[in-house]
Amino acid sequence: MYKYLFGPVPSRRLGMSLGVDLVPRKVCSLDCVYCEVGKTSKLTTRRMEYIPFNKVRDELMHFFKNNPDPDFITFSGSGEPTLNNRLGDVLTLIKELKPGVPVAVLTNGTLLSVRNVRDELKGADVVLPSLDAATEDTFRRINRPAPGLKIDEYIQGLVDFRNEYEGKIYLEIFILPAYNYTDGELDELKKAIKRIKPDSVQLNTLDRPGTVSGLKPASKEELERIIKYWGMPRVEIIAAAVKRKELKSYREDAEDAIMGMISRRPCTTDDLSETLGMHLSEINKYLDVLESQGRIKSARQERGIFYRPA
Repeated sequence: MYKYLFGPVPSRRLGMSLGVDLVPRKVCSLDCVYCEVGKTSKLTTRRMEYIPFNKVRDELMHFFKNNPDPDFITFSGSGEPTLNNRLGDVLTLIKELKPGVPVAVLTNGTLLSVRNVRDELKGADVVLPSLDAATEDTFRRINRPAPGLKIDEYIQGLVDFRNEYEGKIYLEIFILPAYNYTDGELDELKKAIKRIKPDSVQLNTLDRPGTVSGLKPASKEELERIIKYWGMPRVEIIAAAVKRKELKSYREDAEDAIMGMISRRPCTTDDLSETLGMHLSEINKYLDVLESQGRIKSARQERGIFYRPA
């Protein structure tokens, strides 16, 4: 079992994706109200070698030696990958070992205002940053950033990266009707998108409970209304979670193991991850599918969100 690699997992956007996790759970520059990984335990913008480069290198070399190539290798996982100051070295290593496998980076984009971060990401084939707000008040309400982060610098970092980066940028915007759905907020987001010039804009919303209670997902009709309201090309709604089952990387045995555990007793994602030896991000992919199918239910308790059969 690997400690810093997970999957390959069924990704809605990247197919069969091998995850590379470069930070402990949950080290991040944001503490988003909707995060399915959970509350941020270390809210910071400090870059350091959170996971040693040598350990990640050893796991990658073992995986490549003993497994077929995935569709993508993706930096994602328990927190914000750009906080690891060896990200560029790991990316370079992957390109040397597997030049034919594309590399993606899932990032909240907050550190793209730092030139070193932008330079390190230039070797990636696809970068998927997020931007959920374009006004300071909404940024603080929905993303709850680390001290020192400002929305204007955040957006400017995305603009600068677009001007310097030759790969694909897929900008994800997470819509929560009670936070960023007003015409005023959507107008400001549209202005930011036009400045950033991403290759596509991907609208997302809540699949499962976030870190605060009472959050409501946007409906399909609300997301479609945003596309019509903006009237811009290359804006799409990310496919429903249930579509993951159609991917070749979807494992029925993993689904069965999760259902078997929660049939015996309600479990948190941490319980499932520890017992099944699966990375938290991998567990979350399967829970998304199971909840979208109505096969499981969740309940918020003192120790966290517990899942049980519906």
